[in-house]
Amino acid sequence: MNNQIDLALPNLYAEFLSKIDKAGELIIENTGITLYSRLDLLERNSTYQIEEWEPDFFLIGQDGDVAFFIKKDSDDTIYMNDLGALGSLEMKPISLNIFEFVKQASEHYD
Repeated sequence: MNNQIDLALPNLYAEFLSKIDKAGELIIENTGITLYSRLDLLERNSTYQIEEWEPDFFLIGQDGDVAFFIKKDSDDTIYMNDLGALGSLEMKPISLNIFEFVKQASEHYD
C-alpha cells in the first residue's frame, strides 16, 4: 500500500497533520480519542472499508466504536458515526474543524 492520499485534504486538517506527523498519532488526553497521523490514515481507512461503506468520507480517528471523519473534497467540518453503523446512519457533524474538535474534546473531558 502506498502512502499517497488521493484526495484534497481541507486546509486546516492538512495543517493539523503536518503538526502531528513527526510524533505519530495524537491521543487527546483523558478522552480515549485517537487521531491518526498521515502514516496511519490509509491503513485505517482500508481496515474499516470506509471507501465501501462511506465513499464520500475519510476516517481520521476514533474512540472505541465511535469514528471521526472529514468529508472528501469538502470543507474542514468534522463528522462522527458508529463504526458498526456505517452506511446505515447519517454522518453527524460535530465540529467546524479539527482544531476546534480537539479543543472541544479536551474541554468536555476536563
